[in-house]
Amino acid sequence: MKITLVSMPWASIATPSLALGILSKKIAATFPEIETETVYANIDFADWMHHQGGYGAVDFGFFSLQSYFMGCGDWVFSSALYDDTSWRVEEFTREMADRISAEQMETCLRLHRTAPGFIDALARRIVADGPDLVGATSTFQQNVASLALLRRIKELSPATKTVMGGANCDGSQGEALHRNFDFVDYTVRGEGERTFTQLVAAHLPDGADDKVDISGVPGLCWRDGDTSVSNPLSDRLLAPGEIPSPDYDAYFDRMRRSRVQSWFEPVLVVEGARGCWWGEKHHCTFCGLNGSAMTFRSKSPHTYLEEILTLAGRHRVLDFYAVDNILEMSYLDSVLAKIAEAPFDLRIQYEVKSNMKLSQIAQLRAAGVVSVQPGIENLSTRVLGIMDKGVSGTLNVRFLRDAESNGLSVAWNYLYGFPGETQADYLPVIEQLPALHHLHPSSGAGRIALERFSPYFDRPELGFADRSPHWQYELIYDLPDTELADLAYLFDTDDRGIESTVADRLDEALQEWSENYVHSRLSYVDLGDRIELVNSRPGFTWRSMTLDDPVEVELFHALHDPRSLDQLVGRATRRSDAWDKPRVEALLADWCRQGLIFVEDGRALHVATEDENQLMCRIRRESQKSGGPELALELAEEPACLTIS
Repeated sequence: MKITLVSMPWASIATPSLALGILSKKIAATFPEIETETVYANIDFADWMHHQGGYGAVDFGFFSLQSYFMGCGDWVFSSALYDDTSWRVEEFTREMADRISAEQMETCLRLHRTAPGFIDALARRIVADGPDLVGATSTFQQNVASLALLRRIKELSPATKTVMGGANCDGSQGEALHRNFDFVDYTVRGEGERTFTQLVAAHLPDGADDKVDISGVPGLCWRDGDTSVSNPLSDRLLAPGEIPSPDYDAYFDRMRRSRVQSWFEPVLVVEGARGCWWGEKHHCTFCGLNGSAMTFRSKSPHTYLEEILTLAGRHRVLDFYAVDNILEMSYLDSVLAKIAEAPFDLRIQYEVKSNMKLSQIAQLRAAGVVSVQPGIENLSTRVLGIMDKGVSGTLNVRFLRDAESNGLSVAWNYLYGFPGETQADYLPVIEQLPALHHLHPSSGAGRIALERFSPYFDRPELGFADRSPHWQYELIYDLPDTELADLAYLFDTDDRGIESTVADRLDEALQEWSENYVHSRLSYVDLGDRIELVNSRPGFTWRSMTLDDPVEVELFHALHDPRSLDQLVGRATRRSDAWDKPRVEALLADWCRQGLIFVEDGRALHVATEDENQLMCRIRRESQKSGGPELALELAEEPACLTIS
């Protein structure tokens, strides 16, 4: 028996497929007699684009990263799916005229014309190898390319079994795909390690010890004659120990032969945990991630660490991307602490929660975490409460400040459009954004999308009762609305929350932040009896400032964390009889005018980052106190460590 696993466009070519890496490893371990090949057709198509049209990384990235909410990548392959190079060209051109540039439009139209040729050549190559089963993984904009390939394979080799799995096949989506595209023999819903392995076992020769009945494979969609049958999902999610480390050899073998290998530096994908420990308790209202598997599970620290170090050593790659939806907090003192001791410097991207403390952020940085996605999404506590995020606006700003102090890049979006929000949740924040221009800016503002599996989708009474499949699906599929409603992940719905005028002001303010970031600085040095501050943010004229009043120094220290007025007044009056509430209020008003603090929901926080030399000295001293390893800092000479109170 021979199996071919395929990763279609528009999966990123900078990373191997975690899903196929895991499945190929699982099949090899379970059925050593079965030959398994992994085809990185996304790299094949990048080569095709480069050869046919001289396209580059930016063009591929438009489809892979930027056009998901417009469906351009899926539409490109609709011509191959329906064997029609004119498939809805007029509708696409009209709908996209004001959404994409003329150059992007031309690229879409040209690739749409040539996609059938690529699919045919790829299908013929795969069929020529004689696989018994071909499986395609589908996430984001891999759906139509995968369907087009499986359709053509079935035409060329009707006996070959075809399978689709991945996030686009979860829940009713997998049922709709199987029901509407009869050239797909099976769809795998939910976690594939168990279901796909049992599907393979069902196709073993009669009499084989491991052969199973296909009707009992959990989460599988299959056909009984002409009827699509959907087996129930398993009520037992995979334990972390059942998830093997991925095999990425096929990816690196293919990249070495690629014309476009210079487009990106490879990044290894790792997975320490599945699900979301916050979402188990408080599912963020807009979030559709995790689908049918929210339960949080994490690998043992030893297993995860060994996986990371083994992959780094095998492939000589130091860049890692962790796909975990949220950091397993115990990894800070186990996995990440051990990575900090490793003899080489990894560069890791991770998703975290934005209420992390400075010491925890420093632990991330010491382990080589260089980029984080903390799920900030908004700076209004009231709106964050509507989202059920479990953080405040000031905690989000604290994270941005402490990440900047530690040299972490922060990926975040500013979301709006939540039922119940008002302009009062945005205008006071917008007025204070110039004070934050030295902190990592958001990538922009956007109205939330209604996503399948989110509380907003599952509970229409929360504010989005009227919905229909997102407009992109009608440009792509030849299906009735009732079927699109089951296949779609994104949905059109009435706008909620702030009006467009306020949204435009927010977008302009965030754009100004992004433009000023590289020129802006607000940092401080703590000299014990005084605080020295330096500023270069364009919105504030002062360039240096000294805080030498003992009460002011104490209040500045206190504002490392969000504090209420009453808390600050208590500190001030305990320190000096000369201070009272009006004087504290006047000081805070002055600090607000100078852009030293951010005030929101009755809490204030200072926004100055630690001076680099002071930060390194503090980390060294804390490390020495705890007996832990010092950071591997490549310095020409030791910085002059300043006294820290």
